[in-house]
Amino acid sequence: MAASQSEDKRPQRDPAEDNAFFPSPYSLGQFTKPKSDLGGADYPNPYNGKKKVLMIGADERYLLTDNGTFFSTGNHPVETLLPMYHLDKAGFAFDVATVSGNPVKFELWAMPSEDEEVKGLFAKYRAQFKQPLKLSEVIKNGLDDYAAIFIPGGHGALIGLPESEDVKAVLEWAAAKDRFVVSLCHGPAAFLAVGDSDIYRGYGICAFPDALDAKTPDIGYMPGHLTWKFGEKLKALGFEILNKDISGAVHRDRKLLTGDSPLAGNALGKLAADALLKEVDAA
Repeated sequence: MAASQSEDKRPQRDPAEDNAFFPSPYSLGQFTKPKSDLGGADYPNPYNGKKKVLMIGADERYLLTDNGTFFSTGNHPVETLLPMYHLDKAGFAFDVATVSGNPVKFELWAMPSEDEEVKGLFAKYRAQFKQPLKLSEVIKNGLDDYAAIFIPGGHGALIGLPESEDVKAVLEWAAAKDRFVVSLCHGPAAFLAVGDSDIYRGYGICAFPDALDAKTPDIGYMPGHLTWKFGEKLKALGFEILNKDISGAVHRDRKLLTGDSPLAGNALGKLAADALLKEVDAA
């Protein structure tokens, strides 16, 4: 007898690309929910200044795995939209950029379909997600109007961002100017762009554990295993990854704000919004 839809651990074919797959129905049942845990976005004295947050999105969808299959990925909606929701409610507008200037790719299979607040924020920024700025142009025009950099998670963050000279330039600017950098789950893979620079050496962060990435193909979340371990590479650069599992943990180390997984989206958004409001109040 065929497995029921909820028990089916076979990755689901993405018809838009040869040998590409979405997560299995079983894994989606384990890792996604129709409504997020969004809450606590109450900011009675929101920011009314001109500084924005620069969001650097994933612009590639297909991640090659070790067996030759593609994982159909992008930015995770919860990891993107919950932090954005808090910062938006706290009065901070966003500019959206990608390395190429091509549209931001999303794992829409993880969108909380019954969460009207989250879907409303997605609609608010839809035009920017579809037609983002090109990161090199943002850098050329100057970064001083940004209060923070936000790099959301999703396996799409593993494609292109870790090797990008433009991402490196933005992170070096943030470190030099003492600006906040906010990221979670697989987003911190972008920190690899700084190479052997010492700007974040010794920083503690939360991120999705390599050990869990190695297990998700067992339930069909990915169609194969990753070809490299971003946590291992971050440790080699001097980062300390504080979590061994995922629990929704967030952490602040100086101006670096991180979270471990989609479970951390709401808490990271609140942490970032509170931190930025205190910063601008003190300025």
